[in-house]
Amino acid sequence: MFIETCIAPVNIALIKYWGKRDEELILPINDSLSVTLSTDEMCAKTTAAAASSFKRHIMWLNGEEVPFEQNPRAMRCLKEIQQLALAKEQLKFPIEWKLHIVSRNNFPTAAGLASSAAGYACLVYALAHLYGVQKEELTAIARQGSGSACRSLYGGFVRWHMGKSNDGTDSIALPVAPCEHWQDLHVLILVVNDARKKTSSTKGMQLAVETSDLIKYRAQYCVPQRTAAIVDAIKKHDFAKLAEITMRDSNQFHAIALDTYPPCVYMNDVSHAIVEFVHAFNKAVGEVKLAYTFDAGPNACLYLLERDVSIVLAAIKNSFPNDAEQSVEYVKGIPIACDIGENNGFNGNATLPINNKNLFKYIIHTRIGKGPQRLGKSESLLDSSNGLPLNN
Repeated sequence: MFIETCIAPVNIALIKYWGKRDEELILPINDSLSVTLSTDEMCAKTTAAAASSFKRHIMWLNGEEVPFEQNPRAMRCLKEIQQLALAKEQLKFPIEWKLHIVSRNNFPTAAGLASSAAGYACLVYALAHLYGVQKEELTAIARQGSGSACRSLYGGFVRWHMGKSNDGTDSIALPVAPCEHWQDLHVLILVVNDARKKTSSTKGMQLAVETSDLIKYRAQYCVPQRTAAIVDAIKKHDFAKLAEITMRDSNQFHAIALDTYPPCVYMNDVSHAIVEFVHAFNKAVGEVKLAYTFDAGPNACLYLLERDVSIVLAAIKNSFPNDAEQSVEYVKGIPIACDIGENNGFNGNATLPINNKNLFKYIIHTRIGKGPQRLGKSESLLDSSNGLPLNN
């Protein structure tokens, strides 16, 4: 039995990917750019094993067996990896051997937190190590599992180039800057609702391309300008510019969701309250210290610098009171010292909106991070004696 175990990160887009020009190959209508988050707080973990004794391909996702061979995207990724291995004569075992795969996310699946991106990036990365395929060739394969998965194959800031070729060979992700370039960039994820979203990203994109007029204008005019500007902001460590572009692009993405017919609604009243809070906070402190972005779900990702984490969390707790605040499970991830006095750092000169209690389930504090990593045998999710999932 041959076994490989890997972890892969979540990435959250600053410039959104929304809309495909080819549904099967998952070719986007615009470039996108993302931040890779640290695997210490959020990641997918996958173990892939091949053995002569396995009768069929089997996959277990978050503890449940799922039909791997009936999943065309997963099978496409597997076949692409196998073809590369065959072409390079790097196979360690016969191509006919079946696989057992176990994959787990340590965060909610299909809730708008980029679970499919981390999951498919991890699957492809683990398969690549199993079959001996080089990392440089993987982003175009991961893209065919879940579009944004190609961005999770690198750390730091990553740009997915839409490409122009019909076969998708130039639709690949490339690094813009490593995580070390901006080490003090942090993220607070406000989990409003971790349930499965009503309209999947796949369906929402398809409807948008078919019915939205705004999406065409965004792809042709807005995204190229914003992408160039945000790359420049990243290089210069210009947080205020990065924040403004990120928020504007998030707003426009959700405007497109509403411009879709019938409309797709991913944000809710709590999401809009978070938007109001962020703008009120920035006004109160007299500069842009905080930025929001929302993927296809109600949960907010807030970008900020490390030095501002304490004051922001204090302001969040003031504006969004929660009975679970004292619980160690309410603020997960990197510990935060949240004790800055009664005025929340505003010197008593500003008042933030006060919302109803218990609007958040929990908060995740994380930072910019590295790409996928290969793990040792002790981290395996499969029992090497029988190829079945472990309970760890």
